[in-house]
Amino acid sequence: MIYSISGTLRLKQATSAVIQADCVAYRVYTSASTIAALPATGEPVEFLTHLHVREDSQELFGFLTAAELELFEALIGISGVGPRSALNVMSVAPVEQLTAAINEGRADLLKKASGVGGKTAERIVLELKGKLSIGDTGQTVGQMDADVDLEETLVGLGLTRASARAAIAKIDPELRGFNDRLKAALKKQG
Repeated sequence: MIYSISGTLRLKQATSAVIQADCVAYRVYTSASTIAALPATGEPVEFLTHLHVREDSQELFGFLTAAELELFEALIGISGVGPRSALNVMSVAPVEQLTAAINEGRADLLKKASGVGGKTAERIVLELKGKLSIGDTGQTVGQMDADVDLEETLVGLGLTRASARAAIAKIDPELRGFNDRLKAALKKQG
């Protein structure tokens, strides 16, 4: 119904952003990863959107990439997974890592999402395995797994998940070895 919204970023919150589009401001619910990737308040932004209509409410969910929107819509198509649970899953790791885990039949990463138990994680894997495409990230699945471990380590050291992901994204992709990548991420952080 609403394909996208373009406008000025007015406000960023933990689970949503407010976009000023002409004379109307829209609240757009999104994942923690998307919130972390948003520009500064006052900057232009465009969300690809999904309008979720229920009997008692209408909520707009927004994503910066088509891959995020595709994963979100696939997740909410599964029995027992609503929009909030889908966003929780998408806040655990980048879309490419989630897609790789689902396609490999690994539910362990999905279980880290708030409100997603073992049965739901297994159902997601069962219903979506082989149905999601992984964009060309230039990373192997092994590298994506190593980055998930690196992210967990950085979070354990006190960084926010968003800061950890930002630091990992700045690491030279040619750099190998967990300890070397950890040192590089910490240097990028401070």
